[in-house]
Amino acid sequence: MASEKRKDKNGYVLRRGECVRADGRYSYSYVDNEKKRHVVYAKNIVELREKEKKILRDRDDGIDVSTAQRMTLNDLYDRYISQKFNLKETTLAGYIYYYNSYVRDTFGQRRIVDIKYSDIKKFYYSLMQERGLAATSVEHVHTQLHPAFALAVREDIIRKNPSDDVMNEIKKSKLWVKPKRHALTIPQQRAFINFLEETPEFKGWYPIITILLGTGMRIGECLGLRWEDVDFTNRIISVNHNLTDRPVGRERKIERHIQSPKTETGTRSIPIVDEVMEAFLLEYQLQKCLGFCEEEIDGYSGFVFTTADHILYQAGCVNNAIHRATNAYNEREKEAAAKEGREPFILPNFSAHNLRHTFCTRLCENESNLKVIQSIMGHADIQTTMDIYADCTQEKKQEVMTNLNGKIIIR
Repeated sequence: MASEKRKDKNGYVLRRGECVRADGRYSYSYVDNEKKRHVVYAKNIVELREKEKKILRDRDDGIDVSTAQRMTLNDLYDRYISQKFNLKETTLAGYIYYYNSYVRDTFGQRRIVDIKYSDIKKFYYSLMQERGLAATSVEHVHTQLHPAFALAVREDIIRKNPSDDVMNEIKKSKLWVKPKRHALTIPQQRAFINFLEETPEFKGWYPIITILLGTGMRIGECLGLRWEDVDFTNRIISVNHNLTDRPVGRERKIERHIQSPKTETGTRSIPIVDEVMEAFLLEYQLQKCLGFCEEEIDGYSGFVFTTADHILYQAGCVNNAIHRATNAYNEREKEAAAKEGREPFILPNFSAHNLRHTFCTRLCENESNLKVIQSIMGHADIQTTMDIYADCTQEKKQEVMTNLNGKIIIR
């Protein structure tokens, strides 16, 4: 005679591994792929069967449920970042900084098996609303979490990446305000360059700022430039390395190093326009009188730009000089405008990176070949080039249409 089947109080037949506890909860006991026993609980038989279905599907597909249940996001991230052998030290330090600053002590302590799409979305919103993070900072956080979850999917720890498409939704919200890059207008850059050239206090900064403005180089690329990288005969600058400042050791002491460009597109050649050529020659003549750079960094020497002590400038020094010169110009302009009874022409606050964006803007205004622009700028992503080009052409369209006033509809 067959044994009587087990049933719950509602008459449902209990399957193997299912049980009704004394407190009325339902439980299901199972063995994972590593022969370890686990138990899950539910309020009713329907909820329990849903959990069973997922468990059996994960087990049949080789999903490592037990690891997912033990592993926190911090554990997963540490596994992910330990395998990033191809990153520059500065890039790696930046990644770890963002994760440790905004994830590790809070969201990072959660088990990955419990993290859903909605949890990540809520976390990103909290970073913007409660911690006041800028849009770009939240994007940096996402660039850490998304590939870490992707690793867990590839290693069959979880079935789906819960961070997929989260940023697309965040970017559609009213909270997402990505800072717009600002380029100097032609009158602004003309006023600033003229001020540098004619003001004794800032005249020494004229060559490097002109070269930044006339090449679109990043500040680290420009400061790391050697005389041997400048081909005066063929009027070409070879960009093949850059100067970086990065924290080292427990004390996080800042050290300067030379490293190769972050991406392949960063290695490039930039044609030298007349104004840049004149700035290089002026810098060379100044150093013939005052002395050339004597500092050596990671085997590199013969750097183009040097302080009075014959060592390389730091990026912060260049930006400080730009800020001081801008403030000095604005003060002088306010006084002159007051005497002449007119509105002053005030320069905005800007940095060396704005000079790069200004160069790209002028380039886009005068060149329509996006691949040429991308190549000169060293943009890894053509979308970056396209975004800048779109902004520039929008302004150009307005200018063109303004010039057409009274020329299209003839009365």
